[in-house]
Amino acid sequence: MPVHSLRARQAPAAAAVEGEPPRAPRIGRDPDVLAAFVEDAAHFPGGFASGICTPASESEVAVLLRTASSVLPIGAQSSLTGGATPRGEVLLSTARLNRILASGDDWVRVQAGVTLVELDLALTRIGKHYPPAPTFTGAFAGGVAATNAAGAATFKYGTTRDWVRALTVVLANGDVLDIERGRTTADRDGYFEIVLSDRTARVPVPRYRMPDVPKTSAGYFAAPGMDLIDLFIGSEGTLGAITEVTLRILPSRPTMCLAFVPFDDRDAALAFVTRLRDAARETWRSGDPCGMDVSAIEHMDARCLALLREDGVDTAQGVVIPEGAAMALLITLELPREVTAARAFDEIGRAREADAPDTPLVRFCRALDEAGVLDRVDIAIPGDVARERQLLALREAVPAGVNARVGRAKQRDSRIAKTAADMIVPFDRVGELLRIYDGEFHARGLDAAVWGHISDGNLHPNVIPRSFDDMESGKAAIRAFGREVIRLGGSPLAEHGVGRNPVKQQLLIDLYGVEGVEEMRAVKRCLDPDWKLAPGVLFSID
Repeated sequence: MPVHSLRARQAPAAAAVEGEPPRAPRIGRDPDVLAAFVEDAAHFPGGFASGICTPASESEVAVLLRTASSVLPIGAQSSLTGGATPRGEVLLSTARLNRILASGDDWVRVQAGVTLVELDLALTRIGKHYPPAPTFTGAFAGGVAATNAAGAATFKYGTTRDWVRALTVVLANGDVLDIERGRTTADRDGYFEIVLSDRTARVPVPRYRMPDVPKTSAGYFAAPGMDLIDLFIGSEGTLGAITEVTLRILPSRPTMCLAFVPFDDRDAALAFVTRLRDAARETWRSGDPCGMDVSAIEHMDARCLALLREDGVDTAQGVVIPEGAAMALLITLELPREVTAARAFDEIGRAREADAPDTPLVRFCRALDEAGVLDRVDIAIPGDVARERQLLALREAVPAGVNARVGRAKQRDSRIAKTAADMIVPFDRVGELLRIYDGEFHARGLDAAVWGHISDGNLHPNVIPRSFDDMESGKAAIRAFGREVIRLGGSPLAEHGVGRNPVKQQLLIDLYGVEGVEEMRAVKRCLDPDWKLAPGVLFSID
């Protein structure tokens, strides 16, 4: 039966000589080594570290946290918010905590430093699958849990939070929590009781109300009667260092088909997304074996498509992007396991025939035909790994193209930095949000590209700055977008988190108010009273 109290344990001291305290792990301080870790994928400026430690055991993590004055846990440093950029802390790299520990029919337990690509390879060998992975497969399992990472398949599979069964977390004082979902829930008065080696911490549950959207990564999770594990998922390393994660997995791998579909009219594209979403939900509800099972729909706007043409990516990947395209969709369709490449080709070729078999792929092709885009769609059928990689390369080339242009602008003015947002609204407000983006960018004379996971209502507006003034105006635009997203019932912080980004930290305040962020600080003070872990991430130091 769930309880509201959990007792911490001490990490094993096997690494020490019997009768002596555990030895502190080595902290490297070579400037040349540290230089490789002073910024994350956000290229957040001003990074510097006092050292780096790569513990190989839970014991070493615990000793480091007990003895260091300031620690920043890092994984692959794939953060897009500066959350993995040090500001003088000792870096706690989980790179050596890289073992897959155990697995069952529908679960796997891994150390924090296992990458998603390593996990996927291991699961592929036994025919299993972990579906809610973010786009960057080099991310570490611990980092994915610490940020509640999400990606394209949230529409069907949810975020990381929905798949985490258990966590092992080392707290700032070196105590260890083994948290199993369903075992520890908040008291009716809104708190958890954590029994530590030196005190008992009464951890309050924040009282703000989270947006009702498929994904949000905006500080600490909060809900009446919530599970303790959810407090640490998405906390961005500010409450503890995750050393092990137990994930739910699918007992078999789905057969997938990927389709790139350009539309000349944005409203038509949105209408098609609505049709696919409705069809997929009906398939899940009814279990219809012939129904369309869509797990993800991503989109790229007209400026994104222009970037692909400007950079020659369309030609390099052998994909035709019509000049007049206003939006392109990248659709993931899951098919019955027995569908082969030959069968898929046959079904696509016969889709317009009256006596074509009733299958998910035939229904999909007919939906494309009714939308007037079947003849321009590019499909990677099951087993065509090369074509699938080419279509995915289009998606990856869009942010790469934007980043390259930001980089060139930065060469002209070093003050320029990436200016982008990660926002989500209820799907029925997506068209309205796109029009808000259009109007604000046009009024400010900004060059911008918008892409994202449209099946979730998750849109990423990115400014392409030509000057420092463009960047500053872009920041103001993002603040304005955030207010509108909140008004529409969404979250201005969907899947990338908050980190050290000052605009995102302000968006967190816009979302929950000063009082809500102070409630987060109260949680932080209970578990990390010395403000040791990831200081300055999510919110400023007291």
